[in-house]
Amino acid sequence: MSLSRRGLLAASGAAGALAATGSAARADDAGGGRSGGGHGHGRHGPRVRTGFDRLAADGYALLAGERVGVVTNPTGVTSSVRHIVDVMHADDRVDLVAVFGPEHGFRGTAQAGGSEGRYDDPATGLPVYDTYRKSGQPLADVFTASGVDTVVFDIQDAGARFYTYIWTLFDCMESAAIAGKRFVVLDRPNPVTGRAALGPVLEMRYTSFVGRRPIAQAHGMTVAELAALFNAEFLKDRPVRLETVRMSGWRRSDFFDTTGLPWVPPSPNMPTPETALVYAGTCLFEGTELSEGRGTTRPFELLGAPGIDGRWAEAANGLGLPGVRFREAYFTPTFGKHVGKTVGGVQLHVHDRAAFDPVRTGIGLLVTAKRSWREFAWLRSNPTWLDTLSGTAAVRTMVDAGAGTDEITGAWQEGLGAFRSVRRRYLRY
Repeated sequence: MSLSRRGLLAASGAAGALAATGSAARADDAGGGRSGGGHGHGRHGPRVRTGFDRLAADGYALLAGERVGVVTNPTGVTSSVRHIVDVMHADDRVDLVAVFGPEHGFRGTAQAGGSEGRYDDPATGLPVYDTYRKSGQPLADVFTASGVDTVVFDIQDAGARFYTYIWTLFDCMESAAIAGKRFVVLDRPNPVTGRAALGPVLEMRYTSFVGRRPIAQAHGMTVAELAALFNAEFLKDRPVRLETVRMSGWRRSDFFDTTGLPWVPPSPNMPTPETALVYAGTCLFEGTELSEGRGTTRPFELLGAPGIDGRWAEAANGLGLPGVRFREAYFTPTFGKHVGKTVGGVQLHVHDRAAFDPVRTGIGLLVTAKRSWREFAWLRSNPTWLDTLSGTAAVRTMVDAGAGTDEITGAWQEGLGAFRSVRRRYLRY
C-alpha cells in the first residue's frame, strides 16, 4: 500500500476510550439477554452485544498483563461504529502492540486477492503485519517478530466455507500454537443465522485457502464456534491455547438485521447482509464464465453473461425453489467478467429468507443455466475452479451429465449428516 493510500486512512482513525456502561459481563459467561427484541438501536443500544463489547465492559480483564496483537479488518467495530483498534489503542488498560491484516487489509483498501502489506497505521502508529496467504511457520515467525503474547481475532464472517476470513482464523490459530502464543476469539453473529449447515462437505483433495478443512459449504456457525471446532477436530495434535468471548443476546435464528448491530462490509463485494444471504450459493458462479455480479451494486444477486435472455429466469422460476424468485435482468459490469458489456441474466429476489436455501438455489441456477444457454461453460482459465469452491468434483460432473437439482443435492447428504453431528458438539448458543 502506497503512502498516499495510507494518508487517506488517517482521518478515519479517531482514537478514544470505550466507556464501559452497565454492569460488567464475565468473558466466560454463557451469554444471556435472550428476551431482548426489536430491530436497530433503541434507547438501550443494540440487542446483541459482541464479544468485543463484552470484553471492554469487563475492563479487558482477559488481556491484563499481556502484549496484544489483533487480527481484524474494517468490520472490527463497536456498536457505535468505532474501530476496536482505535478504541483499545487509546485505553491504558490494554497493551496493544500490533495489528494483523487479512485479505483486503486491516483498513480494507484492497480488492479480492489483495492485501495492504506491511506498514505503520497512520491513525495509531501501530505496526500492521500482513497475514494474507501466510500460514504455518512463516506466519508463526510474524507473530514472534511482533512481540505479542496474545493474538486476538475479531472479524465479521459471511457464513460460507469459501469466505476466506475463517481460514485466516484457522491459519492464525495454527501459527499461534507454533509460536507459543495465546489466542482469543471475540465472537460476532453469523449474518445468515446459525440454524443449519447446508451443502457439500469439503473433500480433502480440494483443500485451498477457500477451504482448508472438511466443513459444509454453509457452516451455520459463529467464528468462536468454528474456532472451538478447529482446535478440537483439526488442530488436536497441536492445539492453540484458545479462549473465546461469547456474544450476549444472539439467537441461532437471528438474521443480521435483527441484532441491532451496524453492518460494515467485510469485503468490497459483500456490501449488505442481503449479499451474504445468497453468497453461499451464487458464489459458485465464480467457477463459470457467467458474471457473478462483481462490478455491479448487487454482487452475487445479479448473475449473467452476453447472450442470455429471459429463458433462464423462466427455467429457474419453474424449479419452485423455496423463498426466492428470479427476475430477468440486464446489467453492465464495471469490472470483473464481461466488463463494459451488456449482459443478460437473473436477479435473485428472496421473499422468504427463513425458507430460502442458498446452496440448493445455487445448484438450481447452475442446472438451469446449463440447460437454457447453449454457450454455458466452466471458467476457461481454471475449468475445475468450481470443484475447489464446492469442495467436490461431483457438482460439476453431475451438472455436465444433465442431473437435476434434487439428484445433485442428494449426493452430499451423507457427508453433510456426519458434519452436522460433529458441528453440534461446538454450538454455544
